[in-house]
Amino acid sequence: MSFLTRRKPIDGHVEPGHATLKRSLSWPHLVALGVGAIVGTGIYTLIGVGAGLAGPGVMAAFVLAGLVCVFAALCYAELAAMMPAAGSAYTYSYTALGEFIAWIVGWSLLLEYSVVCSAVAVGWSGYATGFLEGLGVALPEALTKGPHAGGLFNLPAVAIIAVVAGLLAVGTRESAAVNAVLVVVKVAALAVFVAIAAPAFDAANFTPFLPFGMYSESAEGAKLGVLPAASIIFFAFYGFDAVSTAAEEARRPERDLAIGIVGSMLICTLIYMAVGAAAIGAMPFGDLAASKEPLAEVMRSLGQPGPAAIVAGAAVVALPTVILAFMYGQSRIFFVMARDGLLPRGLATVNARTGSPLTMTFATAIFVAAIAGFFPLGEIAALANAGTLAAFIAVGASLIVLRRREPDRPRPFRAPLGVLMGVLAIAGCGYLFATLPTQTQIYFLIAQAVGLALYFLYGVRKSRMA
Repeated sequence: MSFLTRRKPIDGHVEPGHATLKRSLSWPHLVALGVGAIVGTGIYTLIGVGAGLAGPGVMAAFVLAGLVCVFAALCYAELAAMMPAAGSAYTYSYTALGEFIAWIVGWSLLLEYSVVCSAVAVGWSGYATGFLEGLGVALPEALTKGPHAGGLFNLPAVAIIAVVAGLLAVGTRESAAVNAVLVVVKVAALAVFVAIAAPAFDAANFTPFLPFGMYSESAEGAKLGVLPAASIIFFAFYGFDAVSTAAEEARRPERDLAIGIVGSMLICTLIYMAVGAAAIGAMPFGDLAASKEPLAEVMRSLGQPGPAAIVAGAAVVALPTVILAFMYGQSRIFFVMARDGLLPRGLATVNARTGSPLTMTFATAIFVAAIAGFFPLGEIAALANAGTLAAFIAVGASLIVLRRREPDRPRPFRAPLGVLMGVLAIAGCGYLFATLPTQTQIYFLIAQAVGLALYFLYGVRKSRMA
């Protein structure tokens, strides 16, 4: 049972002679990476879903979900500054909680990132197909749907994953620069939305503010209210953890990581609150909930078809930046787990020219493309939320353990309230996990069982700490 007690020292995450990543990112790159990961399908679609669950109270759901993520983000910022090595929550758990928990966390992150990348790629495929049809180019239906939907495979989804992987392969700094430009474009589109919708604000649309209360159930047994909405809205916030995966590539990690993590969360919270208030103020929440593209629907209802097209078009720009951020993070976690011996070590190689892990980047792309191109996502996409919440809980626990075990360790960034911040992160994420659909929780346990089987068949014996 020695695997239960294996822990890596804080200063021992990268041993001499092992492959390391090139430090090429500054704090603006990291903030853009975080905003690129966070602002995506969530604000474009989930505001309608949240309004259907909580009415105008979706604003409170945004605050609640954002607050839980802020607790976790501050824990991430402290640990990332202490341990400027790639791997995110996996790396922190390996040091504080041991190898066994670290594997569970790493597997949870792989679930999160894979499913998010695949789901976003499939969503982008729908936008791209419609755009091409508008130009008179109709792809065969067999090439726009997976076998589960009567097609062969989803070609546009696979194509966008290949494009993003190619961009990441060119170099980390280069892909970060492109990401920053695209982030500016989609944030500008949201600013256009707020500028047009805000003058149409009607306070009557916020009455009653909590039509379904904090928690209630419909006649059919569906969960309604602010709390169930928050567990869904949560999807719109996470992504800042992708910043911590860049720890080994940050020029000044002791400063830049905290700015990237906390800065991107604050920016996105302000964006979400402004967009949410403008949307609900301009349209009754029932109409907002009934639309598959709520922001564009608000524009059309205001007699603004041109801006509606801009907002809808910005979604096409927004989605690839989410894929880029999560694929970047997943390839780095894969890389670190391979470097630690929990996955085949031959995968932990770095290209001499670009300083990036090309092998893991392309392996990640193939894995994600296979899911996006051939498999139905449906409710299993909620595994992303479950995996993320599990990782956030581990990060909160890691902060508490290291505050007790290493009280005098230099901390370039210290989370305010210390241990209490870790407790709040655990409690908030634990509650949101408990409100997930039961089927999602079952899927998560099944996925973890598969992961543990892989660990005991390979990782427990091949681990560098064995």
